[in-house]
Amino acid sequence: MNWLKTQFQPVDNSPLILFRICFGLLIFLESFGATLTGWVNTALIEPTFNFTLIGLEWLQPLDGPWMYIYFYAMALCGLMVMFGFYYKAGMAGFTILWTLVYWMQKSHYNNHYYLLILLCVFMLIVPAHAYASYDSKRWNSVVSTTCPKWCINIFILQMWIVFTFAALHKIYPGWLNGDFIGMNFKAKSDYWLIGELLQKDWLQQMVIYGGIFFDGLIVYFLLWKKTRKAAFIIAAFFHLFNSAVFHIGIFPYLMIALMVFFFEPETIRRTFFRKKPIVQLQKNLPNLTPSCLVLVGIFGLYFALQIYLPLRNHLYKGDVFYTEEGHRLSWRMMLRYKSGYTNYMIRDLATDSTWTVKPIEFLTPKQSSSLSGHPDMIWQFAQYLEREYQEQGIEDVEIKVEAFVRLNRDPMVRLIDPEVDLSQVRWQPLKHSPWILSPNN
Repeated sequence: MNWLKTQFQPVDNSPLILFRICFGLLIFLESFGATLTGWVNTALIEPTFNFTLIGLEWLQPLDGPWMYIYFYAMALCGLMVMFGFYYKAGMAGFTILWTLVYWMQKSHYNNHYYLLILLCVFMLIVPAHAYASYDSKRWNSVVSTTCPKWCINIFILQMWIVFTFAALHKIYPGWLNGDFIGMNFKAKSDYWLIGELLQKDWLQQMVIYGGIFFDGLIVYFLLWKKTRKAAFIIAAFFHLFNSAVFHIGIFPYLMIALMVFFFEPETIRRTFFRKKPIVQLQKNLPNLTPSCLVLVGIFGLYFALQIYLPLRNHLYKGDVFYTEEGHRLSWRMMLRYKSGYTNYMIRDLATDSTWTVKPIEFLTPKQSSSLSGHPDMIWQFAQYLEREYQEQGIEDVEIKVEAFVRLNRDPMVRLIDPEVDLSQVRWQPLKHSPWILSPNN
């Protein structure tokens, strides 16, 4: 019980304040950068059909320039967070807008998009604007040099979950035998300065096994004071290497920023906020009020869910790397390549006429490529085709799929039962769909 009480003990909030500044800058760069790189156009405007979260088909991108304005609004929210200017409004605005973007497209799914949502929720509930912000200069009610200890520890625990499952998921043949790394690095042979180096077998083996050990141990080394500085240097190099080689947006820099929570608050204060008053910690532990216990219960349920999600694939039949059932939200990061092809066999039941549809006829190249390895997207596109034909006056169609997929360098296998009419199938989010096949079905 004393350990629980310590979570509500006031501590120097310097790490939280520094992270707010870094976080605001990063979400600004993520939002504004998406407009400069063409991602907004490629992922949201160009497609005539978007793969939304199933059940949210009504959630569609805005037309043309309005989607750019949408992202400019998110960038503005990022600056509001960074400078602590109407912080809660800026943080709430970005959280809502970013979550909607995440839900309205799956073709560009990325783990850091999901992590951003989780961190946004954390940042909404912690007093990250209590110091070094415009809000703290205008409103005395928010000014503080401390925060409850749990405001720091929730970020550490979230990082532990991310890295632990990232390490565990790497212990599978496609990673250990070098298939993914070999294929990925081969495609980068022309990279300036490092392209030739990436082809070296010793470097690839270092990345394979170093990645497992790094993900599995880095949090513990950051927690231990004697190894903290060395772990920070190693982690910074690791994330910068990932940024240079894998081009995964702000994710590496976000992980570097999160490491501030592992350092002593006084160290952060002396380094970044020298004018900030020294915090004298209270020796007496606070009492646990009913609101404290409610908060403990909420976080208990949240972190239980965070542990369940990466393990839920074991409840489904088949290989998760093929079926995708339980794959998302589970920290399976940079582990595999999937390639293949998908054709839709359409039959008009009224006239008994048949024809074949190739997804590329309706989708962008990125969407078509993503669809081939994702059964949920294959199903969604079948529903889309059914609606399209009904609008053309073809009321009753049968839609079967010929879908084959290859995982890394493994042989091509059939992914979808070709005898099942997907237009008549309902999506089952909480149990295995028998029409999804995998080698060990």
